[in-house]
Amino acid sequence: MAGKGGASGWLSSWFARLRGTGGVDPTGLPLPPARLHRHDGYVSLQFRRGQTQSRMRGAEPDRLLIDYTRTMLAALLWQPCPARIGIVGLGGGSQVKFLHRHLAQARLEVVENHPGVIALRREFGIPDDDARLEVVLDDGARFVAARPGRYDLLLVDGYDASGIPAALSTPGFHAACRDALAPGGVMASNLHGDDPAPRIERLREAFGAEHVLVVEEEKMSNRVAFAWTGAAPDGRDACVAAVHAALPAPARRELAGVLERIARVLRARDAGSSACAS
Repeated sequence: MAGKGGASGWLSSWFARLRGTGGVDPTGLPLPPARLHRHDGYVSLQFRRGQTQSRMRGAEPDRLLIDYTRTMLAALLWQPCPARIGIVGLGGGSQVKFLHRHLAQARLEVVENHPGVIALRREFGIPDDDARLEVVLDDGARFVAARPGRYDLLLVDGYDASGIPAALSTPGFHAACRDALAPGGVMASNLHGDDPAPRIERLREAFGAEHVLVVEEEKMSNRVAFAWTGAAPDGRDACVAAVHAALPAPARRELAGVLERIARVLRARDAGSSACAS
């Protein structure tokens, strides 16, 4: 099992580094090997050579290296002090490590469908399971559907070698994400691909168009979609200050720019809605 010590755990880790670990997912579908790649001080997770699924700076394993991972955590504007966070897709664990380190009040429940990815968790500095962290091998759609009303914050970043898996793209999955949120909860989803429009439309159908916000990453082909069940934050200074107050100084510094960027989008959205109403 992931997170266990001893000779068997060391050998599993060594073989995973050497050749990658594939197998089948919890639904019986075959999986490509999950491989570890080291280059110029970086550690990457790959399913195909030259295609990076997750990346970490070896000297700074808790840093959110990729822009969209910070943008997704702007969901804290909706929920500054989440008690329970669900995460679909472990990967290299960037957000898991950041949240486990900086949000002491939060319990993290992570689902990953690739046993080879979980086998590499120590290579990426992902903490062992404890009272605040649980990593589960399961189908992401099944995991979410089994946990109604559970999460203040739900992060969806599940990808395979071809992109977003079909099981995480259905109307039923998006409805299950909505139902998995506690009152006032928020979901943030990474949308990477040539045509995110169908997934955005499914989110709007599940949550209501007024409860979905999509922002683009300026330097990437990613978009981040926020969807929520209660009222949207207004993006004003007090809203941002509430998140800063809930975070230790290192986390505030790392998220300051993206919190202000999404707060500006929320202020503009609110102003536009007011203009339409008048």
